[in-house]
Amino acid sequence: MSYVTEIAPAPAEHVIEHFSRLLSLETDCADVAHALNQGPDFVLLHVVGTSAAYERRHIPGAIHLNHRDISSERMAEWPQDTIFVVYCAGPHCNGADQAALKLALLGRPVKIMIGGITGWADEELPFATGPEAGDFKLAA
Repeated sequence: MSYVTEIAPAPAEHVIEHFSRLLSLETDCADVAHALNQGPDFVLLHVVGTSAAYERRHIPGAIHLNHRDISSERMAEWPQDTIFVVYCAGPHCNGADQAALKLALLGRPVKIMIGGITGWADEELPFATGPEAGDFKLAA
């Protein structure tokens, strides 16, 4: 018996529950890119760094809103049922976690884009520069 099979796999219903819950909390770079290309049904938030860092490199379509600036007053710009996807610098950064918590405390639906900027770069997806969110389109 190997270390892999020493502990038996969980029953299917536990696996379904676990991964359904996990996928309700997070998404990945490829799925975000696909959705942005189709016309997103969420708001993508770049939640770390300064405006200058955002202008140097961000995901096309993302709005810069530092997690420290998330408040009920600031979020009033969007309808209450708006879904937010938040990302930060990468796996070494917890800005997206902080943003997701703040949004959830405000009763806002939210997911984290795992990998953040690092994951986006690893997928060789394009970045935008400048102060505007801009549009995202993958080459056909």
